[in-house]
Amino acid sequence: MQRTTRERIADQLRGESLSATALAAAFELSTATVIDHVEHIARSLDDTDEQLLVAPPTCKDCGFDGFDDRLNEPSRCPECHSENVSPPVFRIE
Repeated sequence: MQRTTRERIADQLRGESLSATALAAAFELSTATVIDHVEHIARSLDDTDEQLLVAPPTCKDCGFDGFDDRLNEPSRCPECHSENVSPPVFRIE
């Protein structure tokens, strides 16, 4: 029996912390599609003893991490306007 893409993404996130960009490259999907899968995976974990952990995007220049959308990768920091922003990272524990 072949596993679904969501199941394979969830398996990957149980083993390591990855960004949506890294998951998109690994599964040959668009970043937007990966975000959709990650959101669905988070909902499906509600009835289990696991949870999706999200390390929010962080500005590498000023340290700002209060982005409104914790799942998507922002293009720049709203505080210092730097484009040097690390993407959010996901993990299942």
